[in-house]
Amino acid sequence: MIFIGPGNNGGDGLCLARLLAENDFNPELYYVHFTDNTSADWNTSYKRICNYKDLKFNQIDDISQFPIVSSNDVIVDAIFGTGLNKQVNGLPLEIIKKINRTDCIVVAVDIPSGLFGEDNKSNNKQHIIKACNTLTFQLPKLSFMFPENSCYTGNWKIMSIGLHPTVLREMNTPFSYIERKDVSILLKKRKKFDHKGVYGHGLLVAGSYGKMGAAVLSAKAALRSGIGRITCHVPTRGVEILQTAVPEAMVQADQSELFVSEVANVNDYDAIGIGPGIGTNQKVQDTVYKIITTFKKHIVIDADAINILGINKEWLSIISENTILTPHLKEFERIAGITNNSYERLMCQIKFSTKHKCIVVLKGANTSISTPDGRVIFNSTGNPGMATAGSGDVLTGIILSLLSQGYSSENAAVAAVYLHGLAGDIAADKYGFEALIASDIVDNITGAFGGIKEQNRTI
Repeated sequence: MIFIGPGNNGGDGLCLARLLAENDFNPELYYVHFTDNTSADWNTSYKRICNYKDLKFNQIDDISQFPIVSSNDVIVDAIFGTGLNKQVNGLPLEIIKKINRTDCIVVAVDIPSGLFGEDNKSNNKQHIIKACNTLTFQLPKLSFMFPENSCYTGNWKIMSIGLHPTVLREMNTPFSYIERKDVSILLKKRKKFDHKGVYGHGLLVAGSYGKMGAAVLSAKAALRSGIGRITCHVPTRGVEILQTAVPEAMVQADQSELFVSEVANVNDYDAIGIGPGIGTNQKVQDTVYKIITTFKKHIVIDADAINILGINKEWLSIISENTILTPHLKEFERIAGITNNSYERLMCQIKFSTKHKCIVVLKGANTSISTPDGRVIFNSTGNPGMATAGSGDVLTGIILSLLSQGYSSENAAVAAVYLHGLAGDIAADKYGFEALIASDIVDNITGAFGGIKEQNRTI
């Protein structure tokens, strides 16, 4: 049962009905008639379906004409498309509410009717189709990236409509969506005579008493991601843990038994990762301050180090340009302030990155990576099973590894986020969402690299 509007989205619904009829299905068309102004594409498609005598075309002028449906029916929503910029009302609203009250599978064409393509803060959430699946054309819409809209889009899938890659690249937008082919171009190829010195030496400042697992996960992830050498600076009580759990890592003992309090010779390293499990006491704060004021090469700041910046917001003005920060939502609020919805938070993220000349990796579904020049890259990998303790520590390790190997901050952030999510997807295929733990992500980094290399062989 295909519900169509008068515009190009409705024209797509007409095309779909014709294609289904040609493939021995018996679709029923329901034209939501609230205007006589139909688009040129709609008119062309309508003329074509007139040749199909068995194709049922029904016009709805009043809600009383809404058809009887059963739970076995599939409803296709092709009422409104991406051009909508005001709340739905009148007959289309009544149709939307009626569809939402059915038990049918609902499939939206391009975008659920009533949903705006970007900012929905002025929209009425009761005026939007709640689709089970959305088949969106060529690229996802910005509003698909926001968790509060997932109840409308359901599971969405990109469908190519043949736009030329050059046209897509030349589109004037600050937003992009990273896929496997994009990351395959970023990854460096190893040469026969390379040695560990070529792939950098990273310093990981992580762990405190009771939280040494964070350091272990980060260090393992860095090594699995190709770093040449890694030194882990940890509290004295954590040395034996690291030497046992990660024998490939070098370990540097802090003078404190329980937390990191002082790190010497930081400029001996190609990149630094700081934050996983370090705590926020005053000695640790002093250590973070010394590192961000002394070390002027690549750095990734995570977890408690971000919380420390939230306690000392004036330090944000002294972080090096292109520093990478990897907050989750609450950590981001601590450094950037509270916002009312996801669109406002995205605008806040962009403003934060441009103001402080840093890269923000805001973790979550479709992790967003904002750059100092105001662009945002959304990730396409990852799954709900990765909402587990230690997942962020793994990401920090991957970023540290790529930074140490000489990747630019932006490329390291983009590639690491994609690899992290892909490793999580491979792990979820093996263990399911509920059983997935952070160590599984580390164990499947190998498969993630392998999958991207396979893409390299096929493009």
